[in-house]
Amino acid sequence: MLKHLLVGYDGSATSQRAVRLAVDLARACGGRVRVVSVVQMTEGSADTCALMMADPGPRRCTQLLEEMKQLVPEGQSLIDAEVVHGCPGDALLDQVRSHGIDHIVIGHTERGALARWLLGSVSSEVLQRAHVPVTVVR
Repeated sequence: MLKHLLVGYDGSATSQRAVRLAVDLARACGGRVRVVSVVQMTEGSADTCALMMADPGPRRCTQLLEEMKQLVPEGQSLIDAEVVHGCPGDALLDQVRSHGIDHIVIGHTERGALARWLLGSVSSEVLQRAHVPVTVVR
């Protein structure tokens, strides 16, 4: 039974479809959806410190909840949202442990081989490392 679903959200079309699917699953199973947006920054740079100080989490979280309200108005009561800083794969997998997530729904955006090699693929990393079922939306 799917009670606690996690969606990694970056605003892309596939992550929007992932939110819609997760809300549908949660509604069918009586569960909840945790939408997490990860702000990735280069470690140790001056820009990292400046962004973390100038970009308060509560304001970004409010913006994320507003976006969810527009995306799935009928599912608003099922959604919790959080904005975190860090490496997207690690941050999502930390959410699984800390929030008792039993299913992950994540979008997959096609990139070229070079971009995948340079930037990696969050969906691939989550698929390889997750200890709960993962649904990848294209």
